Amino acid sequence: MLPPAGSYLEMTSDGETVSEVRVVQTSGSIATLSMALIYVPSVKSKIELRWAAPPRGRMCQAAEVTAVDGNRIEIRLSGEPTVEQMRSYVRGGGGETITMIRPGQEPARGVVHDLSERAVRAHFTDVELEDGDAMTVRIALGDEEVAFPATVLKVSSMRQRVPVEGPMSVEMVAVFAEGPKNESQATLVRRYIMRHQLLSRRRDY
Repeated sequence: MLPPAGSYLEMTSDGETVSEVRVVQTSGSIATLSMALIYVPSVKSKIELRWAAPPRGRMCQAAEVTAVDGNRIEIRLSGEPTVEQMRSYVRGGGGETITMIRPGQEPARGVVHDLSERAVRAHFTDVELEDGDAMTVRIALGDEEVAFPATVLKVSSMRQRVPVEGPMSVEMVAVFAEGPKNESQATLVRRYIMRHQLLSRRRDY
């Protein structure tokens, strides 16, 4: 029922939410997850797991911790996953400059194709990315800039071959981490998109 091994989830335990939780393996209703040691819950803890369910929602799955081994936990899923709707989130944008920052690598600049309060779809050239990669993204919104810790949800790459071999074209969808600080950034994104949607409608009349 969970995403495949190597995927990243968000986990809530005792009121604390952790966004960098990796799926190690799954087998029926049993799964193994890994995370930073400081976030490992105790045995018998009740937890909730969430992951993206495009286009406008997230899956939510209840579970119980059955074993702990270092930074890994074994869990047993409880019941069926449910969809948490996000229909209040506005989407729009396109053409904004985005900068991808990863440890040990040079910042990479790209162009936003689609933006919401919780995710971004953007184009880059000649970068290496994999699903689950963690990064910080900075997006220019007019005279303002927002920055989010983010995790790659989906990436597709294609190298130009006609008329001659050229650069690698990379399309990325990244999901923003949640938290009090990021909520204020998400509000800026929402206002930016709504303002531009309003201006666009006025131009159409």
